[in-house]
Amino acid sequence: MNESIVKAVKEMIEAPSCCPELETAGEIWLESLGTDAQEAATKALIAEAKMDICTIDSVYNFFVSDEGKKMFGEEKAKELAEHAKEVKTAGGKYCDCGACIGAKFITEHESEMYN
Repeated sequence: MNESIVKAVKEMIEAPSCCPELETAGEIWLESLGTDAQEAATKALIAEAKMDICTIDSVYNFFVSDEGKKMFGEEKAKELAEHAKEVKTAGGKYCDCGACIGAKFITEHESEMYN
């Protein structure tokens, strides 16, 4: 298995922004390496990663929403919204949190994960 993929999955599941479903899929995948369960775990991880990558527009909209402000507090939500705006201005299309970076890496290296 490509060590950069293993590293990316480990970093992704350790990210505070990683949702429980993606974290679980990542953990199961890591445990399955070299076993008969690896192919099924790989499919599940890739599917979850594709579902969980957030666009920069969606995270910006969340941070400026009442729900985002309630979840993070007014100041933190404002700070996160500003960061999302900076990412978009710089040409970013996706959220740059640890979970989304890992999920995006997984989807970009999907074919390598079956080797």
